[in-house]
Amino acid sequence: MQSIVPRLAAPILSLGFDGVGNGFTGPQGTFTVNSAPPDTNGDVGPNHYVQIVNSSFAIFNKSGSLSLGPLPTNALWSGAGGGCETNNDGDGIVKYDKLADRWVITQFSVSTTPYLQCIALSTSGDPTGTYARYAFPYTDFPDYAKLSIWPDAYYITFNMFQGETTFVGARACAFERSQMLIGGPARQQCVQLDSAYGGLLSADLDGARLPPVGSPNFVLNFDSNSLNMWKFHVDWVTPANSTFSAPTSIPVA
Repeated sequence: MQSIVPRLAAPILSLGFDGVGNGFTGPQGTFTVNSAPPDTNGDVGPNHYVQIVNSSFAIFNKSGSLSLGPLPTNALWSGAGGGCETNNDGDGIVKYDKLADRWVITQFSVSTTPYLQCIALSTSGDPTGTYARYAFPYTDFPDYAKLSIWPDAYYITFNMFQGETTFVGARACAFERSQMLIGGPARQQCVQLDSAYGGLLSADLDGARLPPVGSPNFVLNFDSNSLNMWKFHVDWVTPANSTFSAPTSIPVA
């Protein structure tokens, strides 16, 4: 039983402003809901807040003023060619990489094949500026993507479906962050699990303290009264040395 009364630890709310919603209007037009649920996602940096709803995004400054948007998310891949430019399929994610002062925006392209995970990485700390664009292909349908920041890679997890209907298991992938930060050709390394596992989440760096040098990324999912944990170590010099450990069961109530 609780024996003490905790103090209030949350900061006092200050500025609030309307984000992207039905009828939201900005310099680039008016947002219209096109699907449900809206898959609302966003992240905050030193000077901006970037938000994705459905398959559109907008960029705000810290005063709540709109800097850009609303725009279809696939506008970020305009001129890149392929499904990332043509398709605007949503499931968008925005992450601010505080280690590099960059913005990572991703969504999938699944209206045509090959299925793609489209990644746009800002070339500076200004999300309204230019982006390096990437498209990583998959044979199976890459659903429920979740992206995380780690020093040695951008990690992403999926639930994979064969023919868009048959669940074949979770997949964890690492994107070559060091190359992406310089706009170079980037590789991915992936591990496919069987259908006994789904809904994986990879560790995301939130604070200023870095993990130990060479630390693997930690990946978890729910089991019955337990968590499963894997250690994903990526070796970009010798990919054959990359490892994905067997799951460790962590009992929880």
